[in-house]
Amino acid sequence: MKDTLPADLLAAIRVVAAGDALLAPSITRRLIEDFLRRPIAQPEDARLDQLTAREREVLMAVAGGMSNAELADELFTSHATAKTHVSHLLTKFAARDRAQLVVVAYETGLITPGQV
Repeated sequence: MKDTLPADLLAAIRVVAAGDALLAPSITRRLIEDFLRRPIAQPEDARLDQLTAREREVLMAVAGGMSNAELADELFTSHATAKTHVSHLLTKFAARDRAQLVVVAYETGLITPGQV
């Protein structure tokens, strides 16, 4: 009999090997619940001062879950331009991924739970 790993364990190994993070659904749920219990920051957080009006718009769209393609359609720009806007946001906030941009949008009060 050949030893094999369960399919979900193999999938988890592949996710981690690709450099992505892996959290159990129960941990993700607890993190979201904890985050939602935090007080909402003032909408004029100083971190937003460094953004152009367009970058604010892009940050809100990213926080709403839009892909680069959807963002390009929404903003009437090319896919490359949408990607560049997201890249600038990642740099300005020293964020490593889009998920961190979503956190920034909530922390700064740019968006609130249930808004997007």
